[in-house]
Amino acid sequence: MIPEFKTPLILLLIPALLVLLGYAYRRRQGMPLKFSSLLLVHELPVTWRVRWKFLPTVIRILVLVFLFVALAGPQKYLGSSKVSSEGIDIALALDVSGSMSALDYQMNGRRISRLDIVKKTVENFIKQRPDDRIGLIVFGSQAYTVCPLTMDHDWLLENLKAVRIGLIQDATAIGSGIATSLLRLQKSKAKSKIIVLLTDGVNNSGTIAPLAAAKMAQALGIKIYTIGAGTGGIVPFPVTDQFGNIHYEQAQFDLDEDTLKKIADMTGGEYFRAADTASLKNIYARINKLEKTKVEQKGYKIYKPLFWCWVDAALALLALEIILTNTLFLKIP
Repeated sequence: MIPEFKTPLILLLIPALLVLLGYAYRRRQGMPLKFSSLLLVHELPVTWRVRWKFLPTVIRILVLVFLFVALAGPQKYLGSSKVSSEGIDIALALDVSGSMSALDYQMNGRRISRLDIVKKTVENFIKQRPDDRIGLIVFGSQAYTVCPLTMDHDWLLENLKAVRIGLIQDATAIGSGIATSLLRLQKSKAKSKIIVLLTDGVNNSGTIAPLAAAKMAQALGIKIYTIGAGTGGIVPFPVTDQFGNIHYEQAQFDLDEDTLKKIADMTGGEYFRAADTASLKNIYARINKLEKTKVEQKGYKIYKPLFWCWVDAALALLALEIILTNTLFLKIP
């Protein structure tokens, strides 16, 4: 296959080079001494060295030609690629209040806390969205950003592992969780932006009401999917006594489903109830299917540079020319 060149105009210098070398060669062919007759040497045998005396000169010309070809940037076309991906900006807002320690979910036949099963489910959700920028926000009595919007999902997952109960003072500030998520999304240039908010309680903290935060999301065109976690009713809850021992008590936590439904309706999202492990996983799987925005990236061509191939060939010919000039075609002044 004929290679392509980055700077093909350099190749136009090759004919000019050959013309100059031809002119210089013809000038050197003028004999410095004149003889009355050449009949005396016509009968002498012509050796192979005489027949091939032009070979070093030809090799030297080829060296120069190869170097000019290398300067022109030869490259081999390997193919082209046009990438189509699906990507949106997603803020994951997780409740880390004390009630998320309740052990009303099960996994592999054993009880697991609400937060632990949510973290595992969110981890799988992140892994299924390789083309999205995803950020992580947690909220208790207030909200803070664990990880800003990023395509570095390995770093995001490391931050998710560090999320635990007790990072923030115990309470539930749903409005603050939404507002902090909006701060992360408002400067985004993505065509589609969503918040996936999970909580198991009632808003009882923060200075921003959940519905007021939802109105801000509505104005910004940001959709909110809300998830109510927990089986409902009386559930086992770990309690640490004064001696540091953990025992379990039966407790009941309220969930404000009406507010979560209103938040979703106002912003064009949906409300989901995660009453058990299977439903929680299905909810994130459904959101994963619902939110797909096709983003077509520009295609690009793939080339393999051949610069050093031509340079190596030129150096090899130069070495051959030097060897021949100093051995088989050695000229004695």
